[in-house]
Amino acid sequence: MLKALLIKTLCPTPLPNLFAHVVLFAPRFVCGYLLAVDFGASKFGMPWTDPERGLGLFQVAEWFPEDVASYGPPFSLAPTFFAWMGAASEAIGGVFLALGLGTRIAAFFLMCTMLVAIFCEKWGSASWEMLPAMGFLWVSLFHLALGSGALGIDRLLTWKGQPAE
Repeated sequence: MLKALLIKTLCPTPLPNLFAHVVLFAPRFVCGYLLAVDFGASKFGMPWTDPERGLGLFQVAEWFPEDVASYGPPFSLAPTFFAWMGAASEAIGGVFLALGLGTRIAAFFLMCTMLVAIFCEKWGSASWEMLPAMGFLWVSLFHLALGSGALGIDRLLTWKGQPAE
């Protein structure tokens, strides 16, 4: 039962042709790459994080829990936990999104992170300041609904011998 649920979660939604899969792949890969390499790695220690940031592997930047605490409850109750979850969802979730691995699961966590970023951090700012988080939110929503498409590892994991649609 659990295996069937996992396969159903990972299995991408069939699309009409290869062009549709390519159109789905491009924003998934670009946004995943940007989240992992730029946005996430600036606040979460990954192997590719700039050494000048002084972050160990899976370590959250010193300033980030303070930033998260300023959002108020429930974030102020456990700011280190929420900072770690947010930074990890960007850095690790970005890798998973780019690869198309556990796409719907990664998209869910990224969607939650981007909603917090929009409503707790950027709300009330100029629209341009909200634009990156809103863009990542939309890409996450599409991939939450559609999965990775044929050009992702999820497709390989759930392939049953049928050709890509």
